[in-house]
Amino acid sequence: MAGLGKFLKQAQKAQKQMEQLQAQLATRELEVTAGGGAVRLKVNGQGEFVALTLDPEFLKEDAGFVAEAILDAIKQAAAQAKALGDEEMKKVTAQFQMPGMI
Repeated sequence: MAGLGKFLKQAQKAQKQMEQLQAQLATRELEVTAGGGAVRLKVNGQGEFVALTLDPEFLKEDAGFVAEAILDAIKQAAAQAKALGDEEMKKVTAQFQMPGMI
């Protein structure tokens, strides 16, 4: 059962790395713009929205257009945060191999 011991050590190491990664992702910020730069949205690497800035002149536009631009920024930010998290998580999980599952 030497393989099981190695597996458990790898699992513990991977868990620590994932915890460290989550802490790092919480501090990384991504900025997305929409509506020609009138909407600025910041999100951290965990997908938590940090800040939203709207150009005051932009708010004078049609309400539907403003809503569409904000929604677009939210979708972009969520997708970028997910992609970043997935990319970083692959780095951690690539090191973790289950015995017999290669």
